[in-house]
Amino acid sequence: MLEDKPLRRLKRLNTRECLWPYILKLLSITPSHAYTLRKKIKKRFGFLPGRVTAYSTLYSLYRRGFVSTEISGRRKIYKITKQGEQELK
Repeated sequence: MLEDKPLRRLKRLNTRECLWPYILKLLSITPSHAYTLRKKIKKRFGFLPGRVTAYSTLYSLYRRGFVSTEISGRRKIYKITKQGEQELK
């Protein structure tokens, strides 16, 4: 089963370790709370990213100007920016 290891690593690198396109894609459909993004990734793409990984990726996207936030009640809602839409393309 040595052949499976590179494939598993490739899948991990293209999913859990490279979350930004998944997050931007979901936010291009509808703004979302950070917690629900993880659930949406699981439902749409078939894997559940780690909580810290998802949040750190989201914050990185925010710092780079690809997503913005707005407060709705007690929740922070993330949405894709024009710059984020260009990056996703």
